[in-house]
Amino acid sequence: MKQYDVIIIGGGAAGFFAAVNIGELHPNLKVAILERGKDVLGKVKVSGGGRCNVTHAEFIPQELTTYYPRGEKELLGPFHTFMTGDTMGWFEARGVPLKIEDDGRIFPTSNNSQTIIDCFLNEADKHNVDVLTNQSVISFEKINTQWSISTKTDQFLANKLIVATGSNPKIWSFLQQLEHTIIKPVPSLFTFNINDQRIKDIPGVVAQNVTVKVVDSKLESSGPLLITHWGMSAPSILKLSAFGALELAKRDYKFDIEVNFINQEFETAFSDLKDIKQDLSKKTVFKATQFDLPKRLWKTLVLSADITEDNRWADLNKIQLEALAGQLTKAVFKVDGKSTFKEEFVTAGGIDLKEVNFKNYQSKIHDNLYFAGEIINVDAVTGGFNFQNAWTSAYIVAKNIDN
Repeated sequence: MKQYDVIIIGGGAAGFFAAVNIGELHPNLKVAILERGKDVLGKVKVSGGGRCNVTHAEFIPQELTTYYPRGEKELLGPFHTFMTGDTMGWFEARGVPLKIEDDGRIFPTSNNSQTIIDCFLNEADKHNVDVLTNQSVISFEKINTQWSISTKTDQFLANKLIVATGSNPKIWSFLQQLEHTIIKPVPSLFTFNINDQRIKDIPGVVAQNVTVKVVDSKLESSGPLLITHWGMSAPSILKLSAFGALELAKRDYKFDIEVNFINQEFETAFSDLKDIKQDLSKKTVFKATQFDLPKRLWKTLVLSADITEDNRWADLNKIQLEALAGQLTKAVFKVDGKSTFKEEFVTAGGIDLKEVNFKNYQSKIHDNLYFAGEIINVDAVTGGFNFQNAWTSAYIVAKNIDN
């Protein structure tokens, strides 16, 4: 049986960040990571399109928490301990310069996730962390004050156990056997499947300033919207999917959305269109794109308002102007299913937040059992926020592990 002070189950972002910080803050402790696969940090490698979106340029804890549909209240204290600026400082102090992009996402200046992976592997080596791969855990149990962990090939004994396995149903079931409550997982970040003639032939089109509402609900979000081959995506849709994860699952991912492509009230758009009719009377509506919309999107919305390619602005009657204002500000689309980013799969669900002490991320049910990352019922919108949750939780575990 192999003996350690601290064993971490899970060789992903949270597991590594916990391990290397324990190694640095408590060099007296013997630490091991158990990873079920043959490689570690797989999700880090593919995240952000292979660039690794490590965090987001939001530096006020109260503001940062608003990006977390589940965990907003609980994360306020932890973010006062380890925040986005701390993340940036941590990486840059270890030779990984970062850059802030226009949308607030933060990446290594190398634009390569391997830079982050190499940093973690170097830190693990520097602080004598044992990184053990092909160690699929088949059970763990408490024996007196210690933890006994069995994998398919080995037996381990640890004084402290950190579970950082993300959305892993097998590990969740082990924790249920230890009397922890698991909130049933549902997908959180996903795109909408929509089969609609208006968008069928314009994949790749992006409308920058869009508001999307789920009909018959309070769910609403704003931001860029991308037309895809299968429907709609981009931040406005992903944010809606995150905050609506539970409700949209109840609806079996069949619901209507109302899209405001120009972020104006119907009455304002109608008034503007009347003015445009006067100013551009001799021009054809189809070719005279308005409201800074992409040309292909404008054209399909014009045709959907029963306006032909040959109609001039002067030809439009009130009904056509109202129809066009409606297409621009409250176009309804039927959503029939979802598509998930398999490489960046995020779920709502996990260990009940009431069973975690957020001052040290220790279990409230078992001493010397800690959690880090997405294994608990915390998730965020896209943009580096899920990684920030991993770094914050892992750092706080590391800081408090020897208390």
